[in-house]
Amino acid sequence: MSLADKLAGKKVLVTGITGFVGEALLHRMIGDLPGTTVVAIIRPKGSLKGTDRMAQMLKKDIFKPFYGEGTPYADAAELTAARVEVVEGDLSAVPELPKDLDIVVHCAGDVSFDPPIHEAFTTNVLGTKSLLERIVEASEGRPVHYVHISTAYTAGRRRGAIPEAPVDHNVDWRTEAEAGMAMKARIEETSRSAAMLIRFRKESEKLHRRAGHLTAAADTERRRTEWVAKKLIETGTERARSLGWTDCYTFTKALGERVVEEFAAKLPTSIVRPAIIESAVQSPHPGWIEGFKMAEPLILAYGRGELPEFPASPDSVVEIIPVDHVVGAICAVMATEPELSKPEYYHVSSGARNPLTFEQLYAGVRAYFSKHPFDLGERGAVRLPVWKFPGGDSVESMLRYGEKAHKIADQIIMHAPRGERTRKYARELDVQKRRIDFLRRYMDLYSEYAQAELQFIDDNVLALHNALEGDDQEKFWCDTSIVDWHHYLQEVHCPSVTDSLRRLDVVRKKRNKSLAESAGVLKKVQPSDDAEIIAAFDMDGTLLSSNVIETYLWMRLPELDSHQRVGEIGAMLRKLPKLISAERKDRGTFLRTIYRRYQGAELEELNHIVDEVLAGHVLERLSGAAVRRIREHKAAGHRTILITGAVRPLTRPLDSLFDEIVAADLAVDDRGRCTGYLTGPPLVGESRAAWIKHRARGTNIDLSKSYAYADSHSDLPMLTTVGNPVAVSPDVSLFRAARAARWQIVDWKTPATSSRLEIPGVQRLTGGQAR
Repeated sequence: MSLADKLAGKKVLVTGITGFVGEALLHRMIGDLPGTTVVAIIRPKGSLKGTDRMAQMLKKDIFKPFYGEGTPYADAAELTAARVEVVEGDLSAVPELPKDLDIVVHCAGDVSFDPPIHEAFTTNVLGTKSLLERIVEASEGRPVHYVHISTAYTAGRRRGAIPEAPVDHNVDWRTEAEAGMAMKARIEETSRSAAMLIRFRKESEKLHRRAGHLTAAADTERRRTEWVAKKLIETGTERARSLGWTDCYTFTKALGERVVEEFAAKLPTSIVRPAIIESAVQSPHPGWIEGFKMAEPLILAYGRGELPEFPASPDSVVEIIPVDHVVGAICAVMATEPELSKPEYYHVSSGARNPLTFEQLYAGVRAYFSKHPFDLGERGAVRLPVWKFPGGDSVESMLRYGEKAHKIADQIIMHAPRGERTRKYARELDVQKRRIDFLRRYMDLYSEYAQAELQFIDDNVLALHNALEGDDQEKFWCDTSIVDWHHYLQEVHCPSVTDSLRRLDVVRKKRNKSLAESAGVLKKVQPSDDAEIIAAFDMDGTLLSSNVIETYLWMRLPELDSHQRVGEIGAMLRKLPKLISAERKDRGTFLRTIYRRYQGAELEELNHIVDEVLAGHVLERLSGAAVRRIREHKAAGHRTILITGAVRPLTRPLDSLFDEIVAADLAVDDRGRCTGYLTGPPLVGESRAAWIKHRARGTNIDLSKSYAYADSHSDLPMLTTVGNPVAVSPDVSLFRAARAARWQIVDWKTPATSSRLEIPGVQRLTGGQAR
């Protein structure tokens, strides 16, 4: 009998049907097992019900041949109604199951190699237990065949031949599950201890103190939650390795098998253990794959020249298995019901009879990219690394050296003077950081697999294949000895997994080109009929290349005699290191320190100096691109606002450009002399964002369509307040934040005729040299 005959009239429950294996299995059952009815457990997602998600999945290209003209079904919805019964729910709360099930194929599970420990136990162990309890409840004593999809790597860190049999261990799954589930609360509690919170807060304040306490607080909480997630993963990995498994995934899958074995007395049970599942050889079509699996990130990284070595022995076997072989084996297992209390085990693997070594894998992938390289544009084809397989210890040493070198370089670039070259180096460092982080993640994840010396015996699967009759051996083949690895790698797998990335590269290049072309162009927004749009601008470093110390000297030196000027400059030079340190800690304190030096100056005289002496110099230092952008906003009907920590007299030359100016006001005594204090706190960091939000509430401003321009990380709160933030010649921290958020980044240069060494008006007012 054919498998179609054996399974005709059977109702088959499939979990994880929206996953890679589940989708391939559904395709095979609809196409080659026409007499079966599929029951799918699917959880609702957002507003989509389970039936909607199923109909949506059946609209994918691989299912289109099953409905439409020339088929019994008009569309995906009709196919769903005829062949698929949807039960809404998931493994965290398994719903009541139909009473007339014949077979259950449990494909669902957490397939991440490094899941948080509680999530791995929830899905792979406790979820499996809940499903089995529901099956027993629904079966009412009938023999429902339970097919459990596990992994060959439940064998753990063993060496040599691995039989198709229960894994030999005495770990109590109940004890481990209880401990694993308790870890979430324990690690959360640790993260909230005073010592840990102090650590997170200090790290955040070091980076975000200038932006403000709330920004630092938000980053503190982000660091805490990331630490919790990391610790949950580390705890799962270390617990697994302490008991002899490679990672939390294989550990919990092995314990899940123990749960299954306990139910084998009530349900005929088959356990299918695939190795590393990759793209199809034939069905649904050559190279079909959903998402990136285990090998794809490494193949793509190698093709991009970003994987210099790999911690594997060249003669170690890579246990790759095409997905259609896995599905073929599952279908054959479905039609082979075992006895009660005697579960059957099946290794769907390739190493025993058709081994693929790492050296062969490397040679095949290298040959493919040599013929079909990734294009880096002006730099030409990617230069492919040459692997020498130096061993895991050597690769680890190389990686640690790279991590240390990057850390030192990053510290240097964070303290380097801002400029286009500094941002270029920062961008290159960020690219290097992503590569190093990628290497670290995948080295940690895969080094165990790369150095494993396991041979999975697959006699039971071979027997299944040989028992297939007629053309079933071609439809449901599961004999991996027929796979031509040379052809598979170079003609099937690599072209498939690189195709999506090549198309994405085209889109990315177009997007980057568009971003480059639009960098100096005002982003247009649709104006609101009943709301105002504002464009808020910072001054120092944004509109003109200046800083608070410079502008202070512009204002103060012209009214001092030559001896006083020398003394003032000397005092500022002596205080410069402390001022820089203060500015990095708290910009408000820094500004107050500078403005204290105005004590005794006459405010009217400062206004006079600006009007008569500094106005031309300030306007000369203005970026032409900045002025054009301000005028574009005015032409668009936007309200232009200058928000600066500079003292108000210095903003007088800019009155005509802005509808409103918010600046630091110097306090004066009854004689009009500056006291060295301000009339109120300077608007810096989060106070700028608060001012804008308050103004928006009071005057019906649409912040989602408004703009903000600034150059410093301290202005991050202001920029995040509006819908159209623009980073102008940003410092490294803001540059990185802007790139991450895909904000517009522009470089507004000061006219070349302007000199930062010039102190305007000194010669005319004092008779001294104007330098």
